[in-house]
Amino acid sequence: MAPPNNESNPTPKATATAAPKIATAAATAAKASPASSPPPCLFSLKDGELTVGGGEAAKAALLTGVPGNVTLTPFAAVFDPNTAAPRELVERAVANARRGAFLGFTLPPEAAAATDRAACRVGRLPGPRDFLSVFRFKTWWSTAWAGRRGRDLQMETQWVLLEVPKLAAAGARYILVLPLVQGKFRSAIFPSAGNDDGVVICAESGSKAVTDTDFSRIATSTPATTRTRSCTKLTSPPGCTSAPSGWLIQEKAPPPIVDRFGWCTWDAFYLTVDPAGVWQGVSELAGAGLPPRFVIIDDGWQSVSRDGDPPHSDASSGLVLGGDQMTARLHRFDECPRFRSYRSGALLRRPPETFYDKDLPKAVIRKAAEIENTGKAKKKAAAAAAQGGAVDLSSFDAKIAELRHELEKLLAKKDAVLGKLCSANDVAGGGGDGDIGLKAFMKDMRRRFPALDDVYVWQALCGGWGGVRPGATPLDARVVPARPSPGLAGTMHDLAVDRIIEGGIGLVHPDQAGELYESMHSYLAGAGVTGVKVDVIHTLEYVCEDHGGRVELAKAYYDGLSKSIAKNFDGTGIIASMQQCNDFFFLGTRQVAMGRAGDDFWFEDPNGDPMGVYWLQGAHMVNCAYNSLWMGQFIRPDWDMFQSDHACAAFHAASRAICGGPVYVSDSLGGHDFALLRRLVFPDGTVPRCLHYALPTRDCLFKNPLFDQQTVLKIWNLNKFGGVIGAFNCQGAGWDPAEHRVRGYSHCYKPVTGKVWPADVEWRQREETSAMANATSYAVYRCQTEELLLMTVHSEPIQFTLQPSSFELFTFAPVTTTGGATKVRFAPIGMVDLLNCGGAIVDMEYGSGGEMRMKVKGSGRLLVYSDVKPRRSLVDGCEAEFEWGSGGKLMVEVTRKQDKDGVSDVVFHY
Repeated sequence: MAPPNNESNPTPKATATAAPKIATAAATAAKASPASSPPPCLFSLKDGELTVGGGEAAKAALLTGVPGNVTLTPFAAVFDPNTAAPRELVERAVANARRGAFLGFTLPPEAAAATDRAACRVGRLPGPRDFLSVFRFKTWWSTAWAGRRGRDLQMETQWVLLEVPKLAAAGARYILVLPLVQGKFRSAIFPSAGNDDGVVICAESGSKAVTDTDFSRIATSTPATTRTRSCTKLTSPPGCTSAPSGWLIQEKAPPPIVDRFGWCTWDAFYLTVDPAGVWQGVSELAGAGLPPRFVIIDDGWQSVSRDGDPPHSDASSGLVLGGDQMTARLHRFDECPRFRSYRSGALLRRPPETFYDKDLPKAVIRKAAEIENTGKAKKKAAAAAAQGGAVDLSSFDAKIAELRHELEKLLAKKDAVLGKLCSANDVAGGGGDGDIGLKAFMKDMRRRFPALDDVYVWQALCGGWGGVRPGATPLDARVVPARPSPGLAGTMHDLAVDRIIEGGIGLVHPDQAGELYESMHSYLAGAGVTGVKVDVIHTLEYVCEDHGGRVELAKAYYDGLSKSIAKNFDGTGIIASMQQCNDFFFLGTRQVAMGRAGDDFWFEDPNGDPMGVYWLQGAHMVNCAYNSLWMGQFIRPDWDMFQSDHACAAFHAASRAICGGPVYVSDSLGGHDFALLRRLVFPDGTVPRCLHYALPTRDCLFKNPLFDQQTVLKIWNLNKFGGVIGAFNCQGAGWDPAEHRVRGYSHCYKPVTGKVWPADVEWRQREETSAMANATSYAVYRCQTEELLLMTVHSEPIQFTLQPSSFELFTFAPVTTTGGATKVRFAPIGMVDLLNCGGAIVDMEYGSGGEMRMKVKGSGRLLVYSDVKPRRSLVDGCEAEFEWGSGGKLMVEVTRKQDKDGVSDVVFHY
């Protein structure tokens, strides 16, 4: 085969990258050692200034006015290469040991004694200097924040990326300041009081019994070679044992669901989820040719009760909306009565579409929402009355009583249907095998839906939202009052926090954390469940006072969780949620290879802003993109579910198509946009996933794509034979530092302009795509306008304008000139009926006779760029008509093959 004349100078034919293995200490112990005479550290602390760089011309002050008790310790001074981390990571750390340092402090001599919470002003951030940061706006969730001065920092900042342009030549243009875990303390960054641009690092243990005076390795300061480059070498390197560096994504295999389409029950049912509803939801999608390959049975399936309930009664039957369940606790480890009463064969014999009213779950949810809204109105009226107004609150009570009666009737109707379905007489002769409960339901689901590979169920880290009910199980569980850290005082008001503080946590003793998870997970695995979505993770920091502090309590629980996941769910069957705090990433990611990148998908504003149905979607997208810069080093970012019939469904779908994670929806019964879903999902239920995880492009990292009225959020990702840029107008909402909440900025909800060019794609992030950066020209396809353009590396960027809550996807494919008698400039775009069209290209070869051979998955229109009209085209060996026009737009229709995993062979002859 004659090699083509490649404009992109590509490496040999790309092959799929093998999933990373979970490393063992014996297999990965490093043999390298630091150089005998290492060059000096890039960072220095002298005369009250923390500087980076060497020589006055290439030196910049990061902090000024640094007090004498602040310390700087170069990595090289404490690095031990004989660590049980993967060899590749250790070698990288060895090579970069001089480039970073620990930043910390000791308590000053005048300090009275050791403390459990030490806040040290480490200096002043001289400005103006652009920075990007991520901070916790709720206990569980974080968001991006850009600024130029120290006063712009927010509380509970998890990391800060500083731009230092004068050090670009030294490879230190971007500096990451990263709070760490040291010993039994974790840390975060805060602004100093007042507006003096001071920077504070706060170390806390969470227990007054756990104190210290030395916090000299509580943070790191390191350069980033590019803004979106991997941060693995920016965390404390392997071998610096006082500061854990976590388990990186390279050390773990992702869960199989990452490549599959799924459905989550949450928005369809909330807490009223039941077997018939789950069956009906899967049936609707599968019947439309979109078989879910995984299902998440979200909150509502567990056996929970409240402290005042009889010992073995179950409160799940009366719970509807999120919030009602947050003071309830697990009283047994199996399923609630709605699932427990299921009998084998019930839904095989009588599918729910023959009797189940798919509008009933919506009616139940609407009625519960009416009760909730009436209660809110009553609280407002009571507040007005307290200010001297004359308000009759009895009318609210009467209305709530009436609505509750109506809700009880709807719930009774729902229970009656399930009761009849699962009665012994109704199931007789239904082909069951005698199993009951969740196990019987799992078996029947797989018999009916053979494409269904995985079923995950929801749980809280402590079992239920309120933990485990004392005395209800053999475990030593005690109700511990919940006390948030002082550092969370400035975060957004949160109903979940209110309810957890109200009820406390039924905390299983940390010595029995492993038994808790084994009791739950061994039962679930035996029933056919293949994984868990672990939620409400950061409640541990509320209840750590008597258990050695937050770090030690977290270690005990994460150790038990990791061992149980390894034993019961193949080591990968877990999604982490409500986990966006740094101590989770350092301590809890041994088995966790996937986690939520943003806060919850909200289909409307829970606080009543009618525009929230739009602006909340952009806020969610920005959170996912920027959080992934940090989280993506440890876990595969999960951009969460959405609803395919939502007003902004296409906006969400475009981001999920290129996010690099799983694609799943939470559609209500009957609430599907199948046409949109077919642009995301192959007919076999897999998805054309990108190789990497989506990250912001360089030119919008230090911008505010939420409410600066000018910045388009652009995210990039990679496919095997090209790259993709997603452009999204997310303007219209964001964090309000004065009001301490995310709110709408209606004056920003307007069109914005942007531009893209090939350099927006970080081609060199992966070895198999790095050669594409060398291309001299690219074919570019615009998803929305269906334009095919040709760009060189010197072309002016493509200009575009986006309306509010709208998007465009740009697929970039390097142009290659082939050998043979006829020179052809060729670039594969992909299956353009899919949003991530380039992800459908499985393989490509340039034949010695001038033919182009492609393997593509799916069906629909295949688009390539070709400056020469081909003589003929073949699809799976058969002649196929094609369209070729000026500008090199070559299109052929591909019909999906039922065999070979739906992959078709396409050949163009010249």
